[in-house]
Amino acid sequence: MNMPTETHEHLPGAELNMSRMPGHWLLARMGKRVLRPGGLPLTRSMLETLDIQPTDTVVEFAPGLGVTARFALQRHPASYIGVERDKAAAGVVRNHLTGPDQRCIVGRAEDTGLPAATATVMYGEAMLTMHTPSQKAAIIREAYRVLQPGGRYGIHELCLVPDTLDATTKETILQQLSQAIHVGARPLTSSEWRALLEAEGFQVQTARTAPMHLLEPQRLVQDEGSGRALKFTWNVLRTPVARQRVLAMRRIFRHYRTHLAAIVLVGVKPE
Repeated sequence: MNMPTETHEHLPGAELNMSRMPGHWLLARMGKRVLRPGGLPLTRSMLETLDIQPTDTVVEFAPGLGVTARFALQRHPASYIGVERDKAAAGVVRNHLTGPDQRCIVGRAEDTGLPAATATVMYGEAMLTMHTPSQKAAIIREAYRVLQPGGRYGIHELCLVPDTLDATTKETILQQLSQAIHVGARPLTSSEWRALLEAEGFQVQTARTAPMHLLEPQRLVQDEGSGRALKFTWNVLRTPVARQRVLAMRRIFRHYRTHLAAIVLVGVKPE
């Protein structure tokens, strides 16, 4: 499948110095397009569970570069709305939209401005992790408000393991992750993610985890294809600032590999 080609100028964070930009936009600048902690397999698993049908009205929080939006649109929903905070990212997503009932608006996930009880499917990936506890709750609350009774809500996020992980280790991981990716990272354990959805009224029906291998060679090829994986690697190797930062991220991911995972949860708004 062909994808629109984005120039560096059109990518999010293009105006930022590579030494300071958020890690996910640095990876995008180097050519990576799948920026989800569990990669395409966990994204596909989430979409299969959400089971988007031609009658569904779909809302995606923070679609980023539109990779998951493309997969969702292949299921031919009745409508699709992306809610993206970054104007440049919203522009990239719009390149993937072809139907009259498909749009990407610039807005905040915690306050979309969308009418209540109008969506049947909502999902977001790799975005709740970057928010404070109160912001996480506000975003999930907004998903609950916008969904119709019986509607499905999926998340794909970074997860801490095991559930019994002690507070000191948690705090150390959060600090080092945040330093490496230049974004405040606040992942939760599986039980904490579940409790967060349930606290806002969702009934969690599915939970799946996968290793967090975002920058491992096998996952790069699996997510990007061999050609783009090679291009990404070449771009990183020939760009000193990017090489230093990407290697630092991978060191953190590997150092805490026994405590980092990816998780998908799908909840339903009761009827």
